[in-house]
Amino acid sequence: MSKSTASKPPRLTTFAWLSIGAAVVTIALKTGAYFLTGSVSLLSDAMESVVNLVAAIVALIALTLAAKPASSKYTFGRTKAEYFSAAIEGAMIFGAASLIIFAAIQRLLNPQPVDSLGIGLLISALAAVINGAVGYYLVRIGKKYRSITLEADGKHLLTDLVTSAGVIVGLLLVMLTDWHFLDPIIAILVALNIIRMGVQLLSTSVAGLLDVTLPTEENQQIIKILQGHVKKDKISFHGLQTRQAGRHRFINVDLQVPGKWSVTQGHDLAMVIEAEINAALSDSTIVIHVEPIEDASSYEDIPEGYIPLDFDDDQIG
Repeated sequence: MSKSTASKPPRLTTFAWLSIGAAVVTIALKTGAYFLTGSVSLLSDAMESVVNLVAAIVALIALTLAAKPASSKYTFGRTKAEYFSAAIEGAMIFGAASLIIFAAIQRLLNPQPVDSLGIGLLISALAAVINGAVGYYLVRIGKKYRSITLEADGKHLLTDLVTSAGVIVGLLLVMLTDWHFLDPIIAILVALNIIRMGVQLLSTSVAGLLDVTLPTEENQQIIKILQGHVKKDKISFHGLQTRQAGRHRFINVDLQVPGKWSVTQGHDLAMVIEAEINAALSDSTIVIHVEPIEDASSYEDIPEGYIPLDFDDDQIG
């Protein structure tokens, strides 16, 4: 059996601190806009930023845990902590949406005029620009380093940007038409948009915690590499399994070689395959089990859950 481990991950907690800073600033701005105007839709926007702050703190904790090296107790490391972060953020989103809807319904039942909308909207617009810039940056960093926590945090901030834009447009309509009932209706729409984001986050975190396989395109890259080493009746593969934990990929496969090969020959081929996979898919931990291709028992340990290896016969050497 041969094993290849991933390289040391970059320090990602710095980006979580950026998210925390942005959340603190936007909470202050949006809360100020709410007190100036009394707009329940601006209040809902400020509450979403509170969720952003708590989520960023949870993300910081998750990234700190995920960065810790493997130990005798956590032999695979703590990379799954990032999925818990996304799940907690999704749950908090539902809580915030519930509070927003409650406040909006109260305002619908007891309508109140909104004041000083002009300066309130300018402050809200500034907060939206900050969220948009930080959110876009975090999504890029999350994709670059394959961090579900940073990507989820960034997407949440971008959702907040869309929310703020909707609130601003809606309140502009209130200014133009004097239809104050639009204010709580906008708040309810904000809440529904937040719920949609929460569902997406929970879906992603559950898939990760349940060890869903790597994306189809990545599995195909692995299969293509394996295909390049297949030789009829001499070298083959089966039992491919893949999963992802945070930014790390885990890949298991059985390599079948002639029984007369030496241990060194089998190990050398496994090392070549590992190097090729790591070159294509970085941050991969690969386990290759070498078996004699002629031995019937080699076909008895194929796991129930595996990725079918449909090699192209025309490309087999």
